[in-house]
Amino acid sequence: MAQPRPKLPGGSAADKRTLPQSEKSRSCAFNRWCFDFSPHVGRIPPMMDRESPPDAELDLLAARLEASGDYRVLRRLRALGRSSAPTPEGTRIGLILDVETTGTDLQRDEVIELAMVRFAYTPEGEILGVEATFEAFNEPSKPISVEITALTGIDDAMVAGHRLDLEVVGAFVAPAVIVLAHNAAFDRRFAERLHPYFTTKAWGCTMSEPPWTEEGFEGLKLAYLAAHAGFFYDRHRALSDCFATLELLRRPLPRSGVTGLSALLAHARRPTWRIWAEDAPYERKTELKQRGYRWNGGDNGGLRAWSAEVADDALDTELSYLQAEIYGYPAEIRRKRLTAVDRFSDRAA
Repeated sequence: MAQPRPKLPGGSAADKRTLPQSEKSRSCAFNRWCFDFSPHVGRIPPMMDRESPPDAELDLLAARLEASGDYRVLRRLRALGRSSAPTPEGTRIGLILDVETTGTDLQRDEVIELAMVRFAYTPEGEILGVEATFEAFNEPSKPISVEITALTGIDDAMVAGHRLDLEVVGAFVAPAVIVLAHNAAFDRRFAERLHPYFTTKAWGCTMSEPPWTEEGFEGLKLAYLAAHAGFFYDRHRALSDCFATLELLRRPLPRSGVTGLSALLAHARRPTWRIWAEDAPYERKTELKQRGYRWNGGDNGGLRAWSAEVADDALDTELSYLQAEIYGYPAEIRRKRLTAVDRFSDRAA
């Protein structure tokens, strides 16, 4: 004797009349789910469609996930474009730069990719839009190592036959009043070996000058900052890194409410002092490190000593600290006043 087929929650109206009350409740819940995501039998639900759903629908789904409190959604970065609004009086031109290199040795390693994004901004730090972009490979004199290829995604075949046109590079850089990089102490030194224009520009560091930690960010790597800000991007390609940096600078910081660029400019415009603790007693190295001093071994030029950068109004206090706590006598301490024109360069090392 044939067994009767079990009643399913998605059955006919006649089937539903035979279901117990608890089953009816489950059936209604099931049908509501079907109505939301697949109103027609055999139709692929929108979120599984082979074609991307409309942006508004994706934004709605993302908002529902975030509203639950159990999810955090990262959105793919959409590169900032040109502004169609009239350019305010006093608008300035900035440049975000990123280099990929064969290594970190300034004397032996070479640039293999250079990317730049030129943008317009107001003196108060509001980014108005992108003006132009530049991206080019450069074939080095030696093969690219396996480690660098794994890090950057760039191999010998990609750069073969490519040479940076330094005249084009110079013309692109010329209108900028400030050049920004995420870890400017690295990028600036390699850039200055490419073209003398880079030595004449003010520079800012998007990693060290905005107060990321004070604003609640954890970690200073570009990818960490982007994730905290709610977006992701194609990492380890120079132009993608530039656009990610621009987006971070464009947004208001979560606690102060000023833009990242505004905070950076405020720091970059202030003079600072580089102090070298030459011949400091070896047993004092832990104290110096805890106070923010860094050791320069002289491998890439610069003085072989512990050094730190302090604000203009903190110079006298720092000199007194070194004389009293580190040297124990009124030592002559080397120091140099820095501005954005020489900060992060070999001249400041």
